Amino acid sequence: MQLNRLDHVNIITSNLDAMIAWYTDVLGMAAGERPPFPFPGAWMYAGDHAVVHLVVADEERQSIEPKIQHFAITASGLAAFVARLDERGIDFGMNTVPAFPIVQVNIFDCDGNHIHIDFPADELDDALKARLDI
Repeated sequence: MQLNRLDHVNIITSNLDAMIAWYTDVLGMAAGERPPFPFPGAWMYAGDHAVVHLVVADEERQSIEPKIQHFAITASGLAAFVARLDERGIDFGMNTVPAFPIVQVNIFDCDGNHIHIDFPADELDDALKARLDI
């Protein structure tokens, strides 16, 4: 057996409409086709791939120390993404990965899930370098 790549992340939420709006507005995903499961939810697509699966919980779940710290999505267009976050007033952190050509932009969705969006380091211009968290 050969594992290839993580296919999707499944997130349980009691805020389905807000989560769909956030993933659409902030990450540019689109709600798309989803199997007719007997429970409500949405599949959020990046291009042709359903990257985030949202499933509705009847009540908000609590976790003091979650075992999954974050999930990551590879992207391009770092400057445009940072501008999008700035326009929406969304707080974020940005750092480089030691010894790897990656810039990570760390954000939290409206349910508090940590996501980092990974960009190629060659997209880091001087203006963005000044915004790095060291």
